[in-house]
Amino acid sequence: MQFMIDAPLDMHLHLREAEMLQLVAPLSAAHFAGAVVMPNLLSPVDSHQKLSAYRQAVVDAAGDDSFTPYMTLFFRPYTKTELETVRDHIIGIKLYPAGITTQSEAGVADFEAIGETVALMEELQIPLLVHGESNGFVMEREREFLAIYRWLAKSFPRLPIIMEHITTADTLDILDEFPNVAATVTLHHLMLTLDDVVGGLMQPHLFCKPIAKTPHDLQALQTAVFSGHPRILFGSDSAPHPTHAKECCGCAAGVFSAPVALPKLVELFAAEDRLDMLADFVTNNAQRFYGISPGPKTVHLQSKAWTVPQAYGTVRPFLAGEKIQWQVTAIEK
Repeated sequence: MQFMIDAPLDMHLHLREAEMLQLVAPLSAAHFAGAVVMPNLLSPVDSHQKLSAYRQAVVDAAGDDSFTPYMTLFFRPYTKTELETVRDHIIGIKLYPAGITTQSEAGVADFEAIGETVALMEELQIPLLVHGESNGFVMEREREFLAIYRWLAKSFPRLPIIMEHITTADTLDILDEFPNVAATVTLHHLMLTLDDVVGGLMQPHLFCKPIAKTPHDLQALQTAVFSGHPRILFGSDSAPHPTHAKECCGCAAGVFSAPVALPKLVELFAAEDRLDMLADFVTNNAQRFYGISPGPKTVHLQSKAWTVPQAYGTVRPFLAGEKIQWQVTAIEK
């Protein structure tokens, strides 16, 4: 059996910097026509100068693949002039609560102080991408953040808002309440519950933020994705860390899924007899919501098993050592 998909997009991707960027960028560029690149570097991407430099580094690392990096700025108070200057060079601005995940220490500590910048973003139609977690109990952080999502959606009804890497059933309710809100869902959150992470021995390479939740939440996400919700987009949240940073005390949060994301998604959708919905999830919904048109790239896959390598350089991938029943066989650019 064969399957092909035009211009697949990854709407939430961590490419890091320096040697890690060189390692992982080609792996995403190989299968995807474009990706939304996260700005939480050691020195956050929060200026036009940093943005231009990082975009060039991503383009150089991706090589000659037909791949568009959709760049983001790290949320901070911006002037209208600053936003007007970068508006045509970014797909959105990424908001992190302070300290909530990797390299987010410079994130938002006081949500009552963000209104002026968010209002400017609404005026200029710059999407707001949000890591939606509180600093509360780890299993309740996303649910506790729902009040902020509702406040943003009601207060700024013309602002495109993207709830990143959602994990809970009740977060899906926001999509039904507000037409200006979309969400990304990861591959690993379509497959895992907390039991997979810590039910037996701790599995550090499955540990991420937000953490995988309950079977009820997993079922709700799967139902929404496989039924073709028009404002749910694929975002891998592929987040590489070297093995020594995962297999240690203070395990870094992140699942590195870039090399396996597309073939595993095809396997999951085929198993549900919903391959007809996959194009919406991995390309069409994103193009409609963001108003983007990625360059030409057609990925051909075949139902032929392959074994995921144990490592790509210094990084252990999601599903390492396991068999995936579909593989990429050709790419047209």
